[in-house]
Amino acid sequence: MNFDYSDEQKMLKDEARRFLAARCDTSVVRGVLDDADRHYDAALWRGVAEQGWLGAAIPESYGGLGLGHVELCALAEELGRAIAPIPFASTVYFVAEALMLFGSEAQKETWLPRIAAGEAIGAFATSEGPGAIRADAIRTTVTGGRLTGTKIPVTDGNIADLIVVLARDGLYLVEAPAEVEVLTTLDPTRAAGKLTFSDVPAERLGGEDGVAAMQQIFDRAAVLLAFEQLGGADRALEMARAYALERFAFGRQIGGYQAIKHKLADIYVRNELARSNAYYGAWALNSGAAELPLAAATARVAASEAYWFASKENIQTHGGIGFTWEADPQLHYRRSRQLSLVAGAPAIWRERLVSQLETRNAA
Repeated sequence: MNFDYSDEQKMLKDEARRFLAARCDTSVVRGVLDDADRHYDAALWRGVAEQGWLGAAIPESYGGLGLGHVELCALAEELGRAIAPIPFASTVYFVAEALMLFGSEAQKETWLPRIAAGEAIGAFATSEGPGAIRADAIRTTVTGGRLTGTKIPVTDGNIADLIVVLARDGLYLVEAPAEVEVLTTLDPTRAAGKLTFSDVPAERLGGEDGVAAMQQIFDRAAVLLAFEQLGGADRALEMARAYALERFAFGRQIGGYQAIKHKLADIYVRNELARSNAYYGAWALNSGAAELPLAAATARVAASEAYWFASKENIQTHGGIGFTWEADPQLHYRRSRQLSLVAGAPAIWRERLVSQLETRNAA
């Protein structure tokens, strides 16, 4: 069992980092952040599609590269470092995975090539408000192939071409909601919307147990999100270290003070813990291991904690300037908060982790 990238996968990461350094610096992120009418960077989206990243884990028979999920994890890590303002996670980690898991042959042939080519943006609509998602609390219904209900918040829902919607009796594919309300969020570089469906055409995706299917998709997405969070956490540590070496106070680098050293060391420890758990999750995801629910929960909890802590301490290391609009640490803090709430808040994943450990210990 090898818990590290192969030479080819490391080469893929290096190429991805160079591409994003050239095409997605912080000016690109701020371009979306500062413009309320731009919900993602279309030029970067096209560039990522041309690189083939959207189809990294999609089989070649459906227009993808067929590389595998470890390669997709490597790309996710680099996208997290760059805080890429594109709907990659919603489209690839959720919708493409849902189609590959539960889609019929016709659904796969229709949508997976479009996703791989960047011609379709996806969204995963499950939440109907605060709290964990329970089967007895879902109000969205489907009658005669037409869906009615409201989902809030839906990440990238206001720009999606294809939406996977959780209803009482399963998952459904919907091409367009009846009404979209754009929501104001902490991280405007990842759009969110309130979607209202009023008797819209819907096509079943998979079986009737929608909550169980949703959790399978969440487990897979959690590993990929963990790598995005890990990439962001590592970049936040680099930013904090670089500033600590260049900022002088009382005649010496602030990095020479014990308080700053301990701060950076604490970030590093959390990041490395998150990395080990993320690698375990990547192995479980790529191999289809039975440990995936446990590995996903572990990776999700560790990565959410690491990215939040690193982004917060990065701001603190920058001192007063770190809190200003002109400084870049805020960009990682915003993204860390956004990613921690996608596919369920950390508290829900901690409960899932405990339940998985109890199940394993009882076996």
